[in-house]
Amino acid sequence: MRDWIIGFVSAYGYLGISGLIFIENVFPPIPSELILTFGGFATTYTSMQPWLVVLFATIGSVLGAVVLYAIGRFLSPERLGGLLDGKVGKVLHFRRKDLEKADAWFRKKQVWAVLICRCVPVVRSLISIPAGMAKMAILPFLGLTALGSAVWNTVLVWAGAALGAAWESALVYTDLYTKVAVVVIGLVCVALVAWWYFKKRKKKTAGNGAANTPQDPSDP
Repeated sequence: MRDWIIGFVSAYGYLGISGLIFIENVFPPIPSELILTFGGFATTYTSMQPWLVVLFATIGSVLGAVVLYAIGRFLSPERLGGLLDGKVGKVLHFRRKDLEKADAWFRKKQVWAVLICRCVPVVRSLISIPAGMAKMAILPFLGLTALGSAVWNTVLVWAGAALGAAWESALVYTDLYTKVAVVVIGLVCVALVAWWYFKKRKKKTAGNGAANTPQDPSDP
């Protein structure tokens, strides 16, 4: 994939970068770090300009995010709630009210969630789906996506341009950043699931205890 990406960028320039970043947003396994750092390096020996590389990469990011946002709009909380009311919810032990709580949380934090997550590996693309599910206003979504993506793109393009022929050395640090982010995200998810499970179990135990408490005969 590395050689193919380098060849594609070399052949199509700005449009190649924009197209690859668009695909990367829809299909995250394609590494934006490789695309952008090589794009930065390419500005050192071609007529390409760093700011235009960032611009076209950001355009690709926004267009890709719109696709996932549209998927989120289709996968509305109402649709998923219907699934969770059936066998799917029983298997996952996740009910409509749990989905509604998660949706309510995202609506409160949506601005910071979209902005910050655009700079976090793995979730930087996927954050567009809950934004669509929450029916986040499209203009703020596009603005925050463009801003967050521009920050991410600028850092990587600048690194590639600054390192020149040694641009691949930047990938060591971006890979480390990605691995750390994945571990942190995984630990947070495990902690949230554990907290949710024990909280739910505690409520159930308390409810059963109240139901089994014998009533005082003197009570009317």
